Formats: sequence, structure tokens, C-alpha cells
Amino acid sequence: MSYFGAMQNEIYNAGLQGVLPQFPVDFATLEKRAHEALGPSMTNYVAGGCGDEHTQDTNSSAFHHWGMIPRMMVDAQERDLSIDLFGLKLPTPLFMAPIGLTGEATQDKHGDIAAAQASAATGVPLCASTLANDSMEDVHEACGDTPAFFQLYTPRHKGLAESLIGRAEAAGYKALVVTLDTWVTGWRPRDLNASNFPQLRGKVLHNYFCDPVFRSLLAKPPEDDPQAAILTWAATFGQVLTWDDMKWLKSVTKLPIVLKGICHPDDARKAVDTGADGIYCSNHGGRQANGGIATIDLLEDVVKAAGDVPVLFDSGIRSGTDAVKALALGATAVGVGRPYTYGLALGGAKGAEFVLRSILAEADLLMAVNGYPTLADVRAAGAQRTD
Repeated sequence: MSYFGAMQNEIYNAGLQGVLPQFPVDFATLEKRAHEALGPSMTNYVAGGCGDEHTQDTNSSAFHHWGMIPRMMVDAQERDLSIDLFGLKLPTPLFMAPIGLTGEATQDKHGDIAAAQASAATGVPLCASTLANDSMEDVHEACGDTPAFFQLYTPRHKGLAESLIGRAEAAGYKALVVTLDTWVTGWRPRDLNASNFPQLRGKVLHNYFCDPVFRSLLAKPPEDDPQAAILTWAATFGQVLTWDDMKWLKSVTKLPIVLKGICHPDDARKAVDTGADGIYCSNHGGRQANGGIATIDLLEDVVKAAGDVPVLFDSGIRSGTDAVKALALGATAVGVGRPYTYGLALGGAKGAEFVLRSILAEADLLMAVNGYPTLADVRAAGAQRTD
């Protein structure tokens, strides 16, 4: 059993020797320093959202109107944050949400590998994105003994889709996370004002460029004619999926299939009925559609509709407290996105590891102080609206 809260003892004890933390433990400072490290273009893409970014901002602020009620005279000296997911026993309820520009977040442009190394160091699974600067095979290897999931942007070319899925399964990924809300990109003013769409500049397309099916679509290899390869990628990206496609998805892989982007209980029920092995409640961090409701406010109904099917959650997680609230509302596992990406920007694998450990430490200590020794106790306590 891991006592993640012991991280604060490490920090305080180091302080006695005059050593301060290398990275911030709070999100506000982390974000500020990361934006300086990333520069304007990358900051716009990673930090930006859709429209006036109201939905993105509400995703995080909505956690403030959910509260936890502490229970006293409970022995919470030992806490158990482990979960069971897709037949895996995981030491924490966190996972690293898929981020499409992770590869560009580090100085060496191998942020995908750095994220995987942070996963290996913390035991927090990485959900690796299709969009990456390193191959899914290399990323999985860098995860070490920590299980990993693969997120799929389903291409229009069915053979390419099946190739990507087959490679993920062969590489050892433990689940296939299919993104439903990004067959076209939403209206993102920050990127539009800068006329910056990184993929059209050849960024994070390595999983395509090294794929045998994708390469068979080209007259010349990507390394000889990168512009043609980019245009081919643009022409094949973004298959619109319907419920009828579940039969095909189930036929091409033995991996558990998780549908990402489910926010309505009716969609959760339909997902279960069509054979989904997991529901991923997310509004893409507010990057795809503005004018929506904060995902945390939708989670409870989605969990009820999903029944016994596990529900993964992201959108707006900035702290361990946020993570515990999502778990209290029924999430099986909670995805951290921008925070670990900011850690990558400040310190590569070590920076991301520090951010993940900080979130886990805060969650662990909150459970201790509130009298919740286990996640079952967290869920039994629930979260209450405060407005």
C-alpha cells in the first residue's frame, strides 16, 4: 500500500536543508510557469479552448460547487487508493488523459516518451494519443511495467484504422479508447488568430507516417515528400462514427473498447447496449464545443446509466481534491490532462512525475483528514452540491 501523502514530508524535510521544490505543487503557479516555458504558440494550443472558452473554464470552476463532508472518529491512518479496471489492479485511480500535442511539450520534442516515463515512475497509466511524435510501440515500451491504454482518432480509411488498432493490441496496450467528438475540430479562436494548426505543419503525425497502411497510400515515403503525406493525413482524418460502427469495432480487436465523449445518460445506456466495455465521460476539456455544461455536473447521471460498466472521467481536473470529488460522484478512474503536460514543459518526465505525485498526495491527504480510508468510503460519502 502506497502512502502518497508522504510526499509532503519529503518536501518539508528537504526544506530543512534549504532545498525548495523544483516544480510547483499548485496548479496556478504550474500553469503560469509552463506557459512561459511553452511559448505563445504551444500555450495557445494546449491551454486554449473552443469559442470564448466558457465551457473550458466552467469545467474547472464547477468543482467548487461540489463539496465533501468529513467523517470523524474514523481510523484513516492507512488509505487504499487502488482500483480494478479492465482486469487490472492499479495502485491509483488516476490515469494520464490523451493529449494530442504532448510530443511537442518537451524541449527535445519527445514528450510522448517523457509522459510514458512518468507513467512508469508513478504507476499512473498513460492513455497514449494517436497524435504523437513517437510511435505507439516506443511509447508503450517506455511505460515499463505500468499498463497503458491507446486513444484512437478513427481515420476514414478503414484499413488504416484497423492497422492502428492492430498495432496497439500487438504493442500490449490494455484498452482501446475511441474518441467520438473529434471527427472535425471545433472553433478555436486562439489557434485561428495565429493560423496555427500543428498537424498541418507535420507535428505529431509519426504514428501515421510509420504505419504500413498509411505509407501504402503515398506515392513517396513521408521522409521524401512530407507535404504530400500531411495532405494525405488531412484527407483521411476524422471518420464520423455511429452506433452501427460498434459491431465493426468489436470485430477487429479483443481489447476492451472505451467510448470517449459520452456526457448524456441515454448515450451511456446505448454504449452499454452496443457492447462498450467502458464509458469515458468527457467534453474534451472544452476544446471541441463551447456552450456545454461542466462535465463534473453530468458525471453522476452518466454513472447511473452505465450500471456496472466502468466510467472514466476527465475535463477540469486540476488537483487531488478535484479527483476525489469525481471519484465520490462515481468515476472509476480520473484523467489528468493539462497539469501533467505543464509538468512536461517544465521538466520533462521528472516534471510530469512531480505533478502526478502532487495530485496523488493531495488526494491521499484529503482522504486521511476526511476519514475516508478507501475509495469505497469516498463513494459512500458522495459529494454534495453547495449552491
